[in-house]
Amino acid sequence: MKKRKVARWTDYLNLGLYAFLGLGLELLLVFLVEPIIFNTNVAGYSTGQIIGHWIVTIILWGIVAFILTKVSKRKYGFDYWAYKDGLDRKEWVVALLLVLFAVGISIWSWRGFKVYKEFYNLGWLKFIFQYMYYLMETVLILLIVIFGQEAGELKFHKPNIPWGGMLVGLTWGLVHVLTKGELSTGILSFVTGILYGGVYLIVKKNVRIAYPLIACMFIL
Repeated sequence: MKKRKVARWTDYLNLGLYAFLGLGLELLLVFLVEPIIFNTNVAGYSTGQIIGHWIVTIILWGIVAFILTKVSKRKYGFDYWAYKDGLDRKEWVVALLLVLFAVGISIWSWRGFKVYKEFYNLGWLKFIFQYMYYLMETVLILLIVIFGQEAGELKFHKPNIPWGGMLVGLTWGLVHVLTKGELSTGILSFVTGILYGGVYLIVKKNVRIAYPLIACMFIL
């Protein structure tokens, strides 16, 4: 039986960065693959092409999440599903307050309720697939949080700091600055990344609780 490698902080950092790069696979679809297949840029996509893009992206992200989960468990013996502790009332209150704070940031930045606006603009069919896409995107964001947290704790030995949230902010947040061209958007993304990391710690790394809460923070 092959002996498992003792993980270093850089190993977990790399896994987190791979999860981030997994999100970037969508850019390869948009800029390299789909212009050839669809013979148009993203602005000219039909409804079917947009939905097809989301479906393929979901599949790619699912594959990335599956591979990273298997690698972390088989190579380093790290199974994030092993955290199963429940929460007391105070922890639930704090976690829900962070969720509400993140939703408040979303309402402020969108100048209204994001879900309503997207349903109004997309229509029910595209709305369904858009939110399936968001749910899978949340999986990779959570993996960045998980692996980034392990990396930070191994490196700095301070388990109460949301290292994973910082990694989300410095990667996913920076991309928002580059793609949106607005520093304020990047700052908000960094702040929400910290909130994701905070929720992950408050729920004691229990992904069964962390995922739905972070999904609400991201989607709403």
